[in-house]
Amino acid sequence: MSAQPSGTTHAPPPHARRDRTHYLYLAVIAAVLAGIAVGFAAPDFAKELKPLGTGFVNLIKMMISPIIFCTIVLGVGSVRKAAKVGAVGGLALGYFMVMSTVALAIGLVVGNLIDPGSGLHLTEATKGAGAEQAAGAAESTTDFLLGIVPTTLVSAFTEGEVLQTLLVALLCGFALQMMGKAGQPVLRGVEHIQRLVFRVLAMIMWAAPVGAFGAMAAVVGETGMDALKSLAMIMLGFYATCVVFVFGVLGLLLRTIAGISLWPLLKYLGREFLLILSTSSSESALPRLIAKMEHLGVSKPVAGITVPTGYSFNLDGTAIYLTMASLFIAEGMGDPLSIGEQVSLLLFMIVASKGAAGVTGAGLATLAGGLQSHRPELVDGVGLIVGIDRFMSEARALTNFAGNAVACVLVGTWTKEIDRARVDEVLAGRLPFDETTLLDDVPAAGVPAQASLEKRSADA
Repeated sequence: MSAQPSGTTHAPPPHARRDRTHYLYLAVIAAVLAGIAVGFAAPDFAKELKPLGTGFVNLIKMMISPIIFCTIVLGVGSVRKAAKVGAVGGLALGYFMVMSTVALAIGLVVGNLIDPGSGLHLTEATKGAGAEQAAGAAESTTDFLLGIVPTTLVSAFTEGEVLQTLLVALLCGFALQMMGKAGQPVLRGVEHIQRLVFRVLAMIMWAAPVGAFGAMAAVVGETGMDALKSLAMIMLGFYATCVVFVFGVLGLLLRTIAGISLWPLLKYLGREFLLILSTSSSESALPRLIAKMEHLGVSKPVAGITVPTGYSFNLDGTAIYLTMASLFIAEGMGDPLSIGEQVSLLLFMIVASKGAAGVTGAGLATLAGGLQSHRPELVDGVGLIVGIDRFMSEARALTNFAGNAVACVLVGTWTKEIDRARVDEVLAGRLPFDETTLLDDVPAAGVPAQASLEKRSADA
């Protein structure tokens, strides 16, 4: 930073302006509490408020495809060596497979220890609920893999499929790499579109209190206290397992490999966790996670590839849920799984969990689909867990989000695509995230935002 000329005063940074979004997230907290109160006081009326929450999540989902496309095209297109992109993707996928297996195994261990599901009884109503969920699940792994390929180049955007958008964005990014200087105008155009998209997202976020109020009121009105009391054991066991996984497994990995404490990172992502808690969908925070990881100091290629891929392949919370819920259903139906069957189911769920997205209800459908393919006689028991799935989906989404944030930092560390000095500054609160645009446009306090990383990517 250059020295100040003599005789001049220290003017405040031009970008230092009031963060009005502070009030937005206070409003979200108030809306959640109000939704719970309305759900208990007037459950029939509260159920009618469900479209408010659904509408807000749909608004967020509307932005997912263009944000992923712009982010990945810019990240991949600006890297001269395609091998670097392949290295990032390979490392990320390998890590995702290992962590999914660990999460599934932890779910099995805890599920056997707490012995959930005993004493419950299956009714005809719950049988119908299980069959309904199984009907909406993925048919097979082959269908899932073929589903990655879009019908047309633009259908990925209209259908809102994350993996299809990822594939199209990677193809376009590699094409721009091969175009060289001729592709620079296109990259600049995509960069301007990205700024526009993030600005639209910032506008949508002001509807978060309304969506949070409707979502919480509806779920409390539908379930009430009876469902929570009768299924408290599996809920508390699942929540405790997620906490142990996040702070025990993920925290240890982050400290050992990257030398970063987990708590400051979670605190930095506090607003995203609040958003996920109120909407029960980790996808609602996907665009903000990409932007915040870049602001943290992770390079654009790593953040742009690891985060969207992780949302389909790194679902740690969903993996824990699948195994614990399977044990719960088997015992609730009076047909416990043997150790051999549990191991076999674990191996199957490693593949089945890759078909679950970050949207509310996807974990339940994946559970039903996995049981349908592996133990069809247990599918009827999915109805036992429908009543509390909404509450468990919040823990799934929070755990999935934490896992993807940690994965992004770890992959950045392994590939040497992370600015450690900037990470320390950001986590210490000296370089606050710019909430007005969700983009790190203007350097704060004279610190270059991404200059060193972008130069390194260009030179690679």
